[in-house]
Amino acid sequence: MAYYEHVLIARQDISSQAVDQLAEEFAGIITANGGQVTKTENWGLRTLAYRIKKNRKGHYVMMNIDAPPAAVAEMERLEKINEDIVRAMTIRVEELDAEPSPVLRVRDDRDDRRGGREGGRF
Repeated sequence: MAYYEHVLIARQDISSQAVDQLAEEFAGIITANGGQVTKTENWGLRTLAYRIKKNRKGHYVMMNIDAPPAAVAEMERLEKINEDIVRAMTIRVEELDAEPSPVLRVRDDRDDRRGGREGGRF
């Protein structure tokens, strides 16, 4: 089987629970077609570089996938039909990285610099 990194952007006006359900739904499609999702990261609501379908922000989700190409093609086909998905990109990689992605590492570094505090100044 092949290894893939898949990033999808969901609309800004759906809840984070709905984004998690979307990720689980697409992971279920992969497993039903003989693959597996080894890691799922929710990057949260982020600002887009430019407007896409009248959206300025989007919920980002990244998945590491170990699956046959037919399973990934089926997932991409269903993402094109889904109205909550703004964009999606799948990249084939040589190996899957078990460590957190650079996006999450930057977020963790910011939290460490703040002294582990959540939120404001105090």
